[in-house]
Amino acid sequence: MVCKDAQELIHGYVDGELDRLGNLEVERHLEGCDLCSEVYRRALALHSRMQDPALKFKAPEGVRRGVESSVRKSERTGTGWWGWLSFAASVAALAGVIWIAAAILRPPGQELIAQEVVSSHVRSLMADHLTDIPTSDQHTVKPWFNGRLDFSPPVKDLTVEGFTLVGGRMDYLGQTPAAAVIYRRRQHVINLFVWPAGSERATAMKVESRRGYNLIHWTQSGLAFWAVSDLNSGELQEFARSVSR
Repeated sequence: MVCKDAQELIHGYVDGELDRLGNLEVERHLEGCDLCSEVYRRALALHSRMQDPALKFKAPEGVRRGVESSVRKSERTGTGWWGWLSFAASVAALAGVIWIAAAILRPPGQELIAQEVVSSHVRSLMADHLTDIPTSDQHTVKPWFNGRLDFSPPVKDLTVEGFTLVGGRMDYLGQTPAAAVIYRRRQHVINLFVWPAGSERATAMKVESRRGYNLIHWTQSGLAFWAVSDLNSGELQEFARSVSR
Protein backbone atom coordinates (compact mmCIF):
# COMPACT_ATOMS: atom_id res chain seq x y z
CA MET A 1 0.00 0.00 0.00
CA VAL A 2 1.36 3.42 -1.00
CA CYS A 3 0.95 6.58 1.07
CA LYS A 4 -1.79 8.03 -1.15
CA ASP A 5 -3.97 4.93 -0.73
CA ALA A 6 -3.26 4.73 3.01
CA GLN A 7 -4.17 8.36 3.62
CA GLU A 8 -7.46 7.93 1.75
CA LEU A 9 -8.33 5.09 4.13
CA ILE A 10 -7.09 6.59 7.40
CA HIS A 11 -10.32 8.39 8.30
CA GLY A 12 -12.35 5.24 7.59
CA TYR A 13 -9.85 3.32 9.72
CA VAL A 14 -10.22 5.78 12.62
CA ASP A 15 -14.03 5.70 12.32
CA GLY A 16 -14.11 1.88 12.34
CA GLU A 17 -15.59 1.69 8.83
CA LEU A 18 -13.04 -0.70 7.29
CA ASP A 19 -13.24 -4.47 7.32
CA ARG A 20 -10.61 -6.57 9.11
CA LEU A 21 -8.44 -6.88 5.97
CA GLY A 22 -8.57 -3.12 5.39
CA ASN A 23 -7.57 -2.50 9.01
CA LEU A 24 -4.61 -4.85 8.72
CA GLU A 25 -3.39 -3.24 5.48
CA VAL A 26 -3.53 0.25 6.98
CA GLU A 27 -1.81 -0.91 10.18
CA ARG A 28 1.00 -2.59 8.25
CA HIS A 29 1.59 0.62 6.32
CA LEU A 30 1.48 2.82 9.44
CA GLU A 31 4.02 0.59 11.14
CA GLY A 32 6.70 1.58 8.63
CA CYS A 33 5.64 5.07 7.52
CA ASP A 34 6.29 8.09 9.75
CA LEU A 35 4.46 10.47 7.40
CA CYS A 36 1.21 8.53 7.38
CA SER A 37 1.55 7.81 11.09
CA GLU A 38 1.48 11.56 11.73
CA VAL A 39 -1.61 11.90 9.50
CA TYR A 40 -3.19 9.08 11.49
CA ARG A 41 -2.39 10.72 14.85
CA ARG A 42 -3.98 13.98 13.73
CA ALA A 43 -7.08 12.23 12.41
CA LEU A 44 -7.34 10.25 15.64
CA ALA A 45 -7.06 13.37 17.78
CA LEU A 46 -9.73 15.18 15.76
CA HIS A 47 -12.02 12.14 15.85
CA SER A 48 -11.62 11.92 19.62
CA ARG A 49 -12.44 15.55 20.14
CA MET A 50 -15.49 15.35 17.88
CA GLN A 51 -16.89 12.54 20.08
CA ASP A 52 -16.74 14.63 23.25
CA PRO A 53 -20.33 15.06 24.58
CA ALA A 54 -19.32 18.48 25.88
CA LEU A 55 -19.17 19.68 22.29
CA LYS A 56 -22.87 19.27 21.71
CA PHE A 57 -24.13 22.68 20.74
CA LYS A 58 -27.37 24.00 22.15
CA ALA A 59 -28.51 27.09 20.34
CA PRO A 60 -29.25 30.10 22.57
CA GLU A 61 -32.87 31.07 23.16
CA GLY A 62 -32.34 34.15 20.98
CA VAL A 63 -31.54 31.94 17.99
CA ARG A 64 -34.82 30.04 18.43
CA ARG A 65 -36.76 33.27 18.55
CA GLY A 66 -34.90 34.53 15.51
CA VAL A 67 -35.77 31.41 13.52
CA GLU A 68 -39.44 31.70 14.43
CA SER A 69 -39.43 35.39 13.55
CA SER A 70 -37.77 34.68 10.21
CA VAL A 71 -40.39 32.03 9.37
CA ARG A 72 -43.25 34.41 10.20
CA LYS A 73 -41.62 37.19 8.17
CA SER A 74 -41.13 34.94 5.15
CA GLU A 75 -44.80 33.98 5.30
CA ARG A 76 -45.85 37.64 5.37
CA THR A 77 -43.52 38.77 2.60
CA GLY A 78 -44.05 35.77 0.38
CA THR A 79 -40.39 34.79 0.30
CA GLY A 80 -41.49 31.41 1.63
CA TRP A 81 -39.08 28.57 2.15
CA TRP A 82 -36.20 30.19 0.25
CA GLY A 83 -35.90 32.92 2.84
CA TRP A 84 -36.21 30.43 5.66
CA LEU A 85 -33.61 28.09 4.18
CA SER A 86 -31.18 30.96 3.72
CA PHE A 87 -31.50 31.94 7.35
CA ALA A 88 -31.29 28.33 8.55
CA ALA A 89 -28.16 27.77 6.48
CA SER A 90 -26.52 30.80 8.08
CA VAL A 91 -27.36 29.56 11.57
CA ALA A 92 -26.11 26.06 10.74
CA ALA A 93 -22.87 27.42 9.32
CA LEU A 94 -22.27 29.52 12.44
CA ALA A 95 -23.01 26.58 14.71
CA GLY A 96 -20.68 24.39 12.68
CA VAL A 97 -17.82 26.85 12.97
CA ILE A 98 -18.30 27.10 16.74
CA TRP A 99 -18.50 23.32 17.10
CA ILE A 100 -15.41 22.58 15.01
CA ALA A 101 -13.38 25.31 16.71
CA ALA A 102 -14.29 23.92 20.12
CA ALA A 103 -13.37 20.41 19.00
CA ILE A 104 -9.95 21.48 17.80
CA LEU A 105 -9.16 23.44 20.94
CA ARG A 106 -10.27 20.82 23.46
CA PRO A 107 -7.71 18.23 24.59
CA PRO A 108 -8.19 14.59 23.51
CA GLY A 109 -10.04 12.34 25.93
CA GLN A 110 -10.67 8.69 26.60
CA GLU A 111 -11.51 7.98 22.96
CA LEU A 112 -7.97 8.78 21.85
CA ILE A 113 -6.53 6.51 24.54
CA ALA A 114 -8.89 3.69 23.55
CA GLN A 115 -7.84 3.93 19.91
CA GLU A 116 -4.16 3.93 20.84
CA VAL A 117 -4.60 0.96 23.16
CA VAL A 118 -6.24 -1.08 20.37
CA SER A 119 -3.57 -0.02 17.86
CA SER A 120 -0.77 -1.04 20.25
CA HIS A 121 -2.48 -4.37 20.86
CA VAL A 122 -2.81 -5.06 17.13
CA ARG A 123 0.79 -4.03 16.43
CA SER A 124 2.06 -6.38 19.14
CA LEU A 125 0.33 -9.28 17.39
CA MET A 126 1.40 -8.32 13.87
CA ALA A 127 5.02 -7.40 14.46
CA ASP A 128 5.91 -10.65 16.26
CA HIS A 129 6.95 -8.53 19.21
CA LEU A 130 4.47 -9.51 21.85
CA THR A 131 7.00 -9.55 24.68
CA ASP A 132 10.40 -8.12 25.57
CA ILE A 133 10.72 -10.57 28.46
CA PRO A 134 8.97 -13.85 27.51
CA THR A 135 8.32 -15.85 30.66
CA SER A 136 5.44 -17.06 32.82
CA ASP A 137 7.37 -16.28 36.02
CA GLN A 138 5.92 -13.18 37.68
CA HIS A 139 9.09 -12.84 39.78
CA THR A 140 11.07 -12.39 36.59
CA VAL A 141 8.66 -10.09 34.76
CA LYS A 142 8.07 -7.64 37.60
CA PRO A 143 11.77 -6.91 38.35
CA TRP A 144 12.42 -6.56 34.61
CA PHE A 145 10.41 -3.32 34.62
CA ASN A 146 12.59 -1.84 37.39
CA GLY A 147 14.86 0.84 35.97
CA ARG A 148 12.84 0.97 32.78
CA LEU A 149 9.82 2.68 34.35
CA ASP A 150 9.46 5.12 37.21
CA PHE A 151 6.57 3.10 38.66
CA SER A 152 6.05 -0.55 39.55
CA PRO A 153 3.26 -2.25 37.61
CA PRO A 154 1.53 -5.18 39.31
CA VAL A 155 2.35 -8.54 37.72
CA LYS A 156 0.11 -11.30 39.02
CA ASP A 157 0.14 -15.05 38.48
CA LEU A 158 -3.44 -15.74 37.40
CA THR A 159 -2.94 -19.34 36.31
CA VAL A 160 -5.51 -20.62 38.80
CA GLU A 161 -8.06 -18.19 37.35
CA GLY A 162 -7.35 -19.51 33.86
CA PHE A 163 -5.14 -16.67 32.57
CA THR A 164 -1.54 -17.61 31.77
CA LEU A 165 1.18 -15.00 32.15
CA VAL A 166 3.16 -14.77 28.90
CA GLY A 167 5.61 -11.98 29.70
CA GLY A 168 6.08 -8.22 29.66
CA ARG A 169 6.89 -5.46 27.22
CA MET A 170 7.70 -1.76 27.22
CA ASP A 171 5.22 0.30 25.25
CA TYR A 172 4.21 3.91 24.67
CA LEU A 173 0.71 5.34 24.56
CA GLY A 174 1.01 8.83 23.14
CA GLN A 175 4.19 10.09 24.73
CA THR A 176 3.67 8.15 27.96
CA PRO A 177 5.82 5.09 28.78
CA ALA A 178 3.59 2.19 29.77
CA ALA A 179 4.04 -1.35 30.97
CA ALA A 180 2.37 -4.03 28.89
CA VAL A 181 1.81 -7.23 30.86
CA ILE A 182 0.75 -10.05 28.56
CA TYR A 183 -1.61 -12.90 29.37
CA ARG A 184 -3.27 -15.62 27.33
CA ARG A 185 -6.66 -17.32 27.67
CA ARG A 186 -6.78 -20.31 25.33
CA GLN A 187 -5.78 -18.76 21.96
CA HIS A 188 -6.71 -15.21 22.99
CA VAL A 189 -3.96 -12.74 23.87
CA ILE A 190 -4.65 -10.06 26.50
CA ASN A 191 -2.56 -6.91 26.63
CA LEU A 192 -2.79 -5.23 30.04
CA PHE A 193 -1.42 -1.70 29.77
CA VAL A 194 -0.48 0.10 32.98
CA TRP A 195 0.81 3.64 33.54
CA PRO A 196 0.62 6.30 36.29
CA ALA A 197 -2.81 7.88 36.61
CA GLY A 198 -1.42 11.21 37.85
CA SER A 199 -4.07 13.19 39.69
CA GLU A 200 -6.91 11.05 38.36
CA ARG A 201 -8.99 9.51 41.13
CA ALA A 202 -9.87 5.84 41.38
CA THR A 203 -12.59 4.92 38.90
CA ALA A 204 -14.83 1.90 38.43
CA MET A 205 -14.31 -0.47 35.53
CA LYS A 206 -15.72 0.62 32.19
CA VAL A 207 -16.33 -1.87 29.39
CA GLU A 208 -16.32 -0.84 25.73
CA SER A 209 -15.31 -2.10 22.31
CA ARG A 210 -13.31 -0.75 19.38
CA ARG A 211 -12.70 -2.27 15.95
CA GLY A 212 -13.80 -5.73 17.05
CA TYR A 213 -11.80 -5.76 20.29
CA ASN A 214 -13.10 -5.56 23.86
CA LEU A 215 -11.57 -3.10 26.32
CA ILE A 216 -11.87 -2.61 30.06
CA HIS A 217 -10.26 0.31 31.85
CA TRP A 218 -10.17 1.53 35.42
CA THR A 219 -7.98 3.51 37.81
CA GLN A 220 -6.68 2.04 41.04
CA SER A 221 -3.91 2.81 43.54
CA GLY A 222 -2.60 5.70 41.42
CA LEU A 223 -2.34 3.60 38.25
CA ALA A 224 -4.41 3.52 35.07
CA PHE A 225 -5.24 0.05 33.73
CA TRP A 226 -6.42 -0.82 30.20
CA ALA A 227 -7.04 -4.45 29.24
CA VAL A 228 -7.67 -5.24 25.57
CA SER A 229 -8.32 -8.52 23.75
CA ASP A 230 -10.55 -10.28 21.24
CA LEU A 231 -11.62 -12.43 24.19
CA ASN A 232 -15.35 -12.18 24.89
CA SER A 233 -16.42 -9.38 27.19
CA GLY A 234 -17.51 -11.61 30.06
CA GLU A 235 -14.19 -13.41 30.35
CA LEU A 236 -12.25 -10.17 29.94
CA GLN A 237 -14.22 -8.71 32.85
CA GLU A 238 -13.33 -11.80 34.87
CA PHE A 239 -9.67 -11.13 34.02
CA ALA A 240 -9.92 -7.47 35.05
CA ARG A 241 -11.52 -8.37 38.38
CA SER A 242 -8.69 -10.84 39.05
CA VAL A 243 -6.08 -8.16 38.31
CA SER A 244 -7.77 -5.59 40.54
CA ARG A 245 -8.04 -7.88 43.59
